[in-house]
Amino acid sequence: VTTFKIPEDFESILDKQVIGPTTENLIKSDFPVQSFKPKVQIAFQRLPGQCPRRVEIERRRRLYLTFDIAQLLASKGIESNELIPRHHNPDNMPTIAEKKDPVFPIYLPLEIFDDNDYDCRTPEEWISLGLEPGSHDRKPVPGKALLPTDDILGHEDPKSQKLIYKWIDVGVLDYDKEKELYLVHKTDKNGLVRDEEGRPILNGRITPEG
Repeated sequence: VTTFKIPEDFESILDKQVIGPTTENLIKSDFPVQSFKPKVQIAFQRLPGQCPRRVEIERRRRLYLTFDIAQLLASKGIESNELIPRHHNPDNMPTIAEKKDPVFPIYLPLEIFDDNDYDCRTPEEWISLGLEPGSHDRKPVPGKALLPTDDILGHEDPKSQKLIYKWIDVGVLDYDKEKELYLVHKTDKNGLVRDEEGRPILNGRITPEG
């Protein structure tokens, strides 16, 4: 009788014995899992032969992930960078011969055209998606925002002609009921919502000290 001797390259042998892809979520994220789940109007108890609720939620989640708002707008002939009003020089206005579009510049903000009649969730419901069961900290909720690529100039003069606006991945931190505006924070290159010191931003950036 001999004792079992572990090979020196035991870990490499185990790596070769992987049967298939793992179902474990290996992507590090600051967003809760439930914040990516779509809202469906389906009964929890389904009749035999009907699509189960969990399957329908997963199908819609994958479908919505394939949508890109910039591409959807471009397919309708809308340039996202032109949706934000800018400063215009009255002495240098384009003529009808130079542009096929109307010569009048964009001057109305997008908020005027906002319509929440068909929203599937209220702002409070969107923010509550950041709460995980058993936790008192509210994490950011994933979203897209039309923001300037230049953060400094964008804060100083949002209507500057030099700014380029793009749809950027953000984490929604809070909602202001009076102004009807969301507080968002751009994600970093790894898709995380972190502060200047690399810590996750929780509870709308409100600390226990206020």
